[in-house]
Amino acid sequence: MLSTAVKNTSADPEYHEILRGLSEGSVHKNFDPYVDIDWDSPEFAVDPTDTRWVMPDEDPLGRHPWYKAQPVERQIAMGMWRQAGIAKVGLDFEQLLIRGLMQYLVSVPNGDPEFRYVTHEAAEECNHTMMFQEMINRIGEDVVGMGTVDRKLTMIIWPAVKYFPELFFTMILGGEEPIDHLQKSLLRAGTDLHPMVQRVMQIHVAEEARHISFAHEYLRRNVPGMNPATKFLLSLLFPTAMRIMLDMIMTPPKEFVEKFDIPAEVMREAYWGSAESQVTMRDIFGDVRALATTSGLMNPVAKVAWRLLGIHGPTSRYRSEPARKAA
Repeated sequence: MLSTAVKNTSADPEYHEILRGLSEGSVHKNFDPYVDIDWDSPEFAVDPTDTRWVMPDEDPLGRHPWYKAQPVERQIAMGMWRQAGIAKVGLDFEQLLIRGLMQYLVSVPNGDPEFRYVTHEAAEECNHTMMFQEMINRIGEDVVGMGTVDRKLTMIIWPAVKYFPELFFTMILGGEEPIDHLQKSLLRAGTDLHPMVQRVMQIHVAEEARHISFAHEYLRRNVPGMNPATKFLLSLLFPTAMRIMLDMIMTPPKEFVEKFDIPAEVMREAYWGSAESQVTMRDIFGDVRALATTSGLMNPVAKVAWRLLGIHGPTSRYRSEPARKAA
């Protein structure tokens, strides 16, 4: 096995307590997509003339001058497809994550509190897939999720779970952090979202907070004890995974581009060629840069990799800190 970190939760009461708290949160603060969302509420009705479907400025394409110059009907149609498309990619990622978590649990020994929390997380992710699919169905767009290349890249998940679990949980963060950042930005900004979309986001953000916390704590606990050579390898794979997963999660697929005839230069600027979009890209990873720093993964060579990949920048002072703006 590549990983050499010692797993002995009985010798780590602080980690044990964190797992207990996360598990209790899953018991007492959980959501059921068919109990906590009133799908048939009149306010959740999907109206293709509703301007709340217009893509907000928090979306890199939504703030692009080309998009803003389109007729409002076209902006709405693109916004509806985009919301459904993001949900479909999220659904695909959640399904891959669930399978990885189930594979991880096979090796968890009796008495390990990770078993209970990871099982709670998998159950919540199952609920998220149903929630996302229900929203997609009601929007009515036959959207696609991950592309063929993306799906092939995810095949690394299975050997990573068994031989390199630290990379598996790194990949989890690479998939969860971008969409979590976008949804939090929208909710914090008070954007006038369609009520169905807003409710789905609220539930997803609330439960993903636990999932992201666990991945952070797992890496913070296990990375320092890794074999030095494997740790150095992870320090380079860490930013690489973040950058690859960012494109998989956040960049619209070619089907969207072709359907709405979006110019190639517009896509290049929005994802991630313009100065503003590059700032957004860097802001997404403030939390994981802090994690890499505290875990000993931000060595001189790794810093170069973060910079070359365009996702370098300041570290968050605390989890989910809003992006700091230059004075």
